[in-house]
Amino acid sequence: MIRYWLKKIGYFLLFLFVLLNIITAFHAYKFTHFYDNEPPLKKPEQMSTSEKVGAMLFGVNYPKKNIKDSFLLPHQTVFLKNNDSLLIEAWETTTNNLENTGSSKTVIMFHGHGSNKAAILKEAGTFYNLGYRVFLVDFRAHGNSQGNICTIGYTETNDVLIAYNYIQQKYKGEIVLWGISMGASTILKAVEEYTLKPSKIICEMPFATLQDAVKGRVRMMHLPEQPISTLLSFWGGTQQGFWAFGYKPKDYAAKINCPVLLQWGKNDPRVSSKETNEIYNAIKTKKQLVVYENAGHESLCKNDYNKWYENVSSFLQKN
Repeated sequence: MIRYWLKKIGYFLLFLFVLLNIITAFHAYKFTHFYDNEPPLKKPEQMSTSEKVGAMLFGVNYPKKNIKDSFLLPHQTVFLKNNDSLLIEAWETTTNNLENTGSSKTVIMFHGHGSNKAAILKEAGTFYNLGYRVFLVDFRAHGNSQGNICTIGYTETNDVLIAYNYIQQKYKGEIVLWGISMGASTILKAVEEYTLKPSKIICEMPFATLQDAVKGRVRMMHLPEQPISTLLSFWGGTQQGFWAFGYKPKDYAAKINCPVLLQWGKNDPRVSSKETNEIYNAIKTKKQLVVYENAGHESLCKNDYNKWYENVSSFLQKN
């Protein structure tokens, strides 16, 4: 009798394990894909019972947010082809306060997951007013760039590379890399992967590892971090052909060869203080960590513009 019930319990646990893997595989797939012509996501309170059950079991379709050109500074639209033959759209200012002499300073800017270059215009305008040309990039599968698959920064490093090479070949002078959230973590990986040599780097709220990023998302969903984050990381990486547990921006940070400004919001529910300190401690060059006491996982520039401006402008002026 005991053996019978142990067998029944074993089958039940196996069923739960298989079911959990199926569910997380669906969610991992949806999290790494953006869909064209998809209606905006409904809030949970707007969903019917069947829609809630479907979202819980199979995830939701994330709409790809195409954007209209809302950049008020003088600029041109540039298209670059990445290693997957996808066209990456960027906005490049055509003049700045240093005059467009071919020898000036440029900030290349990268947004976060599910966002686009139109969301970082306030930061771009500030860099422009500080005398920098700005080059705002839509990652693959985001904004007006081609593609529907996002690897949370793993393959997007090539988007960083082609933007960097474009500016380096077209202009002489200083290149600063700026990124927020996924954009910041992707910069760290790209610098290590392609041995890039920017003049300075500004990283805002980068995650320390891909699994940490998944844990942050799981926390936002009010679900237990384990084993869900491990399974989501495994299936997300497996579906896209890479080992998710080896994607560690905190390790790439040790290879940075220029000054770094690292910024983080103290109330960030996604990126922890532990992650931020791990990245900061790994950086071996000149570095500065700025914590925004009243900010979460959001634009620090919009949250506290005066503090952001003071720290960014001071960092850029330092030798």
